[in-house]
Amino acid sequence: MKTDIEIAQEATLIPIQKVAEKLDIPAEDLELYGKYKAKLSDELLEKTAVNPDGKLVLVTAINPTPAGEGKTTTSIGLGEAFGLLNKKAVLALREPSLGPCFGIKGGAAGGGYAQVVPMEDLNLHFTGDFHAITSANNLLAALLDNHIQQGNALQIDPRQVVWKRCLDMNDRALRNIVIGLGNKTDGMVREDHFIITVASEIMAILCLSENMQDLKKRLSKIIVAYTFDGKPVTAADLEAAGAMAALLKDALKPNIIQTLEHTPAIVHGGPFANIAHGCNSIRATKAALKLADIVVTEAGFGADLGAEKFFDIKCRKAGLHPDCVVLVATVRALKYNGGIAKNELSAPNLEALKKGIANLEKHIENLQKYHVPVVVTLNSFVTDTKEETDYIADFCRERGCEFALSKVWESGGRGGIELANKVLETLEQKKSEFTVLYPDEMELEEKIETVAKEIYGADGVTYSPAAKKELKRIAELGMGKFPVCLAKTQYSLSDDPNKPGRPKNFTVNVREVYVSAGAEFVVAILGAIMTMPGLPKVPAANHIDVNEDGCITGLF
Repeated sequence: MKTDIEIAQEATLIPIQKVAEKLDIPAEDLELYGKYKAKLSDELLEKTAVNPDGKLVLVTAINPTPAGEGKTTTSIGLGEAFGLLNKKAVLALREPSLGPCFGIKGGAAGGGYAQVVPMEDLNLHFTGDFHAITSANNLLAALLDNHIQQGNALQIDPRQVVWKRCLDMNDRALRNIVIGLGNKTDGMVREDHFIITVASEIMAILCLSENMQDLKKRLSKIIVAYTFDGKPVTAADLEAAGAMAALLKDALKPNIIQTLEHTPAIVHGGPFANIAHGCNSIRATKAALKLADIVVTEAGFGADLGAEKFFDIKCRKAGLHPDCVVLVATVRALKYNGGIAKNELSAPNLEALKKGIANLEKHIENLQKYHVPVVVTLNSFVTDTKEETDYIADFCRERGCEFALSKVWESGGRGGIELANKVLETLEQKKSEFTVLYPDEMELEEKIETVAKEIYGADGVTYSPAAKKELKRIAELGMGKFPVCLAKTQYSLSDDPNKPGRPKNFTVNVREVYVSAGAEFVVAILGAIMTMPGLPKVPAANHIDVNEDGCITGLF
């Protein structure tokens, strides 16, 4: 069986100008990065702003398991299927992070015959957006420490510096460090921290900004530290926003590439959903809606993370109105949620499936709280039995969901025709009455508890003393109306990764809280989730290589 990278490298790509023609994008509105990648010009986004919006379809999934779910693969295959049905469709996806590529998860360009290409470029440096974000983040950190070193006119308390440096790599040794060691001229000695680039507030700001003016405004509002008397110090106070925006000038422009079947894919931004808001950029989604009749987008990890933040943060901020949600599951993953070991998932086991389907049931219930029509799709495996598939189909229909099988991994767009037709039928027959989960006016603690109880199924929330204190300070600073972004494990509805299925009788613990004043949301960190991941014992990087012809191997 061919690997994903082998399939991608055997594909015949067409020039990106030809791909863009499918969306009526003229060549002069593309800023080329070689033959198969381009950025969309600001002029194009301005010209198309008057176009009517297409339909917005969100693809999400159950909680990820070692058995795999295939959310991105399904998104790509669905977009390709719309193309085969002669629909003017486009994908709006996130850019992958280098951390998982070299860690344990691998790439994020889809899989099998439902991939976006060039796969290697996308998973590695792509158009340099993540490097620009990393540089802007670390420029702000450098200006902050330089200000303290050069007399500290703003009276910044070095013990209350909250801005962290970042790197787009899994490197646990950088989570907690000491800087400024050496001579007096080497800076003030203080504790510092690194986060992964996708968790940086700069990433969130880029993905939530409407244009350059909005970007600069948001960058200016970033809180980097507090003074000795407890007042916030911002990037504007450090006169940093202009230089940061200059680094992000090109990164702000959405990228366009293609699928294996030449369906256009706008790929831009990439915050993780377990530690950030997990959605591609507003600019990319809005551009896609103006360029196509149907836009297929996705949100990271399970629906308890990605979909909740897509709705409660991205849609709230951007005024988006999703028309349909596709919820991805697999028979194997549901049996894993039912307690079956990974090496036994191929064997038929209806009892385990009946137990594990509680995870799917909770996600269905959650999505229906947003009043958007739901289509459940099973990413098909050859080991699935008709009895298992029929049970899931009946289970979904009994709960008011449409159901379709997906075979896009093995067949590309052809394998997504059933799903595409079901989505089209849903778009035509069911009207979305989208609403967010909680109002802006609700207090921050109540917002956190609403998500924990309504979406995770928790009985309640506990807070560390530091988290309680920070929530109070954020409210006093006038930011209590911001939505909340809960950072927790993706492997469970709870904050404990060892509780699959649908956990009962649990509370979640908020250990840390901070405000992303530029992104305009409040982050609450639950359980043991880390904003700088670590590498596994055998990293994927150990198996990646490039030959003398420049051909990369082992990436996926």
